[in-house]
Amino acid sequence: MIRILFICHGNICRSPMAEFIMKDLVRKAGLEGRFEIASAATSAEEIGNPVYPPARRELASHGISCKGKTARQITRRDYADYDHLIAMEMYNLRNIRRIIPEDPEGKISLLMAHAGTGEDIEDPWYTGNFSKVYQQIERGCAALLEELRNT
Repeated sequence: MIRILFICHGNICRSPMAEFIMKDLVRKAGLEGRFEIASAATSAEEIGNPVYPPARRELASHGISCKGKTARQITRRDYADYDHLIAMEMYNLRNIRRIIPEDPEGKISLLMAHAGTGEDIEDPWYTGNFSKVYQQIERGCAALLEELRNT
């Protein structure tokens, strides 16, 4: 079982989008039994809140449901529980390292690094561009799946 935790600041936009996009890609590839996929926040600001409505609408426009998802914060325990802790941007990486200061197994990475770029996924909470963020995340998740499918 390959366990992936996607992480952003509040766990109401980018990381749940990544969680459900990745689940959709895995399902379409017939690999559901090989993956456990979740998402979390580096902050406590949105704990318990559902996915932000514009993010839900963007996912729904692609036939993806995120029903029942509520925000949670990462913990040190997540390092042991997951094989990959995937951040949406450099700011998230810095905050992850405050909670999980050591990464001896090299589990922590930036999503778009898997797609061959070091670009940040912009925060649509501020930009309002959920379509662009969906496309970025889908590209990153597709690359990550390709990287992991043969492991």
